[in-house]
Amino acid sequence: MTLGTRIDAPKTRGPDDSRGYRIFRIVNTVVLLGVVVVTLYPFLTIVARSLSEEAYILAGKVTIVPRGFDLTAYKLVMSDAMFWTNYRNTVVYTVVATLISIVLTTCYAYVLSKPQLKGRPFLIGVALFTMFFSGGLIPNYVLVTSLGMKNTIWAVVIPNAISVFNLLVMKAFFESLPNELEEAAAVDGLNTYGILLRIVLPLSKAIIATMVLFYAVAFWNSWFTAFLYIDKQDLLPVTVYLRNLIAGATSAESSGAADADKVQAAATLQAVTIVLTTLPILAVYPFVQRYFVRGVMLGAVKG
Repeated sequence: MTLGTRIDAPKTRGPDDSRGYRIFRIVNTVVLLGVVVVTLYPFLTIVARSLSEEAYILAGKVTIVPRGFDLTAYKLVMSDAMFWTNYRNTVVYTVVATLISIVLTTCYAYVLSKPQLKGRPFLIGVALFTMFFSGGLIPNYVLVTSLGMKNTIWAVVIPNAISVFNLLVMKAFFESLPNELEEAAAVDGLNTYGILLRIVLPLSKAIIATMVLFYAVAFWNSWFTAFLYIDKQDLLPVTVYLRNLIAGATSAESSGAADADKVQAAATLQAVTIVLTTLPILAVYPFVQRYFVRGVMLGAVKG
């Protein structure tokens, strides 16, 4: 062998270069594109319906492109001052309810994640029982009324403050955290509250962001609780306002008592409702979605 001769090491094919992996990526891309189309097409259809004239909608000519561009339904809804009052109520209810739900769910889930907790099976059983059984509509109504929460924000945010499904998901996440982190924090002198606030919660941004999204969507779209416990129009959320508007327009159209603008908007009112109640969640989702794919525990424990 002469001086300076270089012997190249045999090249090894990594998993990214294999034929099977390339096929998987192609199939995965096609499937995900199909999911995007199936998910996006109905929403685009709803948006197109909300911007189209009633005649084209009734004729079935509206797909994802508006026909006979018409904003009558939007004008009818957004010209009412009560609409903006109810919209503000929805924002307030959602923010307050989500904050309360996150605090209660986090505390309850963290407690249940500790195997050494006395009475832990009983507390888990209580949560699971409420997942399958409830007191019923009338007892709940009597309870909320007797507590003086009717026609207040608390009638909307308190009864559904904890979702058992979200509680169990967060409990499982806390159980997956390494015990070494909490043990090291305890050795450094932190108490239970300090460990939760300074160690556990910073590592739980992904699950907290997910729970915030779940709760926010649920409270934003909720209408029956407010419909049941709130009688004053200026305290209703926008979902109830739009529900009443649809019911009123549909009834007026069938009886022939509505004016021309309302009759024309009746066919597009439901689409407008979906668009107006969906846009805020769509605007918030991109800021939360990044936490879903980030590995929060990557490199948390060494050695």
